[in-house]
Amino acid sequence: MALQALQSSGVAFRKILSHFPEELSLAFAYGSGVYRQVGPSSDQKNAMLDFVFTVDDPVAWHSKNLKKNWNHYSFLKVLGPKIITTVQNNYGAGVYYNPLIMCDGRLIKYGVISTSILIEDLLNWNNLYIAGRLQKPVKIIAMNENVALRSALDKNLKSAVTTAFLMLPESFSEEDLFIEIAGLSYSGDFRMVVGEDKTKVLNIVKPNIAHFRELYGSILQENPQVVYKIQQGRLEIDKSPEGQFTQLMTLPKTLQQQINHVMDPPGKNRDVEETLLQVAHDPDCGEVVRRGMKKTVVYSSLKLHKMWKGWLRKTS
Repeated sequence: MALQALQSSGVAFRKILSHFPEELSLAFAYGSGVYRQVGPSSDQKNAMLDFVFTVDDPVAWHSKNLKKNWNHYSFLKVLGPKIITTVQNNYGAGVYYNPLIMCDGRLIKYGVISTSILIEDLLNWNNLYIAGRLQKPVKIIAMNENVALRSALDKNLKSAVTTAFLMLPESFSEEDLFIEIAGLSYSGDFRMVVGEDKTKVLNIVKPNIAHFRELYGSILQENPQVVYKIQQGRLEIDKSPEGQFTQLMTLPKTLQQQINHVMDPPGKNRDVEETLLQVAHDPDCGEVVRRGMKKTVVYSSLKLHKMWKGWLRKTS
């Protein structure tokens, strides 16, 4: 699996992990505290470390974590692990975050997500929040032998490649591809319009081309629709209607539905496959896919923004 290429045995990460309950199906660190970025987020040494913990049983995990790390939680801790899990599963893209925590001398924040919800997001891009994080280089700290999760992680990477292919011309560079992939989860993101650095995607990709190549290299080499000229760092893809239809049919379900909404006049209710066949023959296929991506991301980003505003009010 391509994601295994970026597994880390870093002692610092494992020491932080030792402060939490062990029952994790996946734990990873991400962001500017892990991989170098240029621009405003370039101070890697002092940057906050971001973690995501994936757990099979959130109620049991939060119950244990409340005993170990009671002070990590907001006012919800007094309501118990079941309420925390309800908030986690139903608000803010299925993730419960504890921010601004000092742990082993580093400022961290960590999100908790259930394994089943993560698998659904990886396969279908229900909100593309954690799935989007996992389309960029991350440090895998722990991962169990959950076959369904490993398969979904790989499918998420392949979906990212396919979506980027549809939005790119027939010939392009590795950097062009990785910029498209890194930008997928920011398409239509409220935070990229208000408040966050709009060159964030470039700042992520440019210092980390080698890490993106590690993550996606085998997928690109095995894809029958692409000619991958590794030495030149160039790629050529099949832009025929037949090739594009094949790609469109493998996209995650949520993105397919959003493309259908973009193309489908109100009240017509066309079949998704019929719409995708039309899009495959459309000279503006890439732009239609881009609009579908924006619709996929915008709802999730606004929902998460509201959650964080509420969190800040409750904890200030």
